[in-house]
Amino acid sequence: MLPTLQIGPLVIQTPGLLLLLGLWLGLSLAEKHVNKHAIAANHIYSFTFLALLTAVVAGRLLHVIRNWGVFSDSPASILSLNPGMLEPFGAILGFTIMLIVFTKRYRYDPWTLLDALAPILAVLMIAVSLANLASGKGYGYPTDLPWAVPLFGEARHPTQIYEMLAAGIVLVVLWPGRRWVKSRPAGVYALSLIAATASNRLIFEAFRADSALTNDGIRSSQVVAWLVLAVALWLSLKIARKDGQDIHR
Repeated sequence: MLPTLQIGPLVIQTPGLLLLLGLWLGLSLAEKHVNKHAIAANHIYSFTFLALLTAVVAGRLLHVIRNWGVFSDSPASILSLNPGMLEPFGAILGFTIMLIVFTKRYRYDPWTLLDALAPILAVLMIAVSLANLASGKGYGYPTDLPWAVPLFGEARHPTQIYEMLAAGIVLVVLWPGRRWVKSRPAGVYALSLIAATASNRLIFEAFRADSALTNDGIRSSQVVAWLVLAVALWLSLKIARKDGQDIHR
């Protein structure tokens, strides 16, 4: 683990640095292939900034509403930089609202814009795994396998490395420069990447020892992953059927 990186008197939070690096690399990759989707390169950057801002504000707002009893006693904590104080569904709602507003403003097809943005997600998932490795989050169950890593006094599954390798495979297989990306109906590429990412989370969550559990002992992240996977596959099938009907008209 390397939670902080000290350069002289400067102390840098390593996980945050890795996430920023992943975002930058993802944006660079998306910009390189944006011409395939007829999206202006500068719009990739502007939308990403606005979508992140909207997602953070909406995620924090929903968290505050759901925990108003706590925040009413300490209103200043609403502005905390703690990323754990974000509601995922609020963040998704904020992202969706910005997607609708942005695509209407610039007359883009939402699915085409999501295809152009998909490489950002692919690279970020690798960065998230590295950030977890640096911070110690997402650690695995104890194991006696030869590739176990010592952590918290026990040899454990290197779940962060599992997830990093799986995310790397997804990026290679679904590399944005592949020919089929352009030949598929708009939205299929982004949905394929989302489905693959959800599948990875579904599989490797089983090795994590710090998973949040519901009252029934079910891993909440796996429930979300199942839901995301099902929706992504359903939407892909729907788009494919619509494209087939349009071709035969």
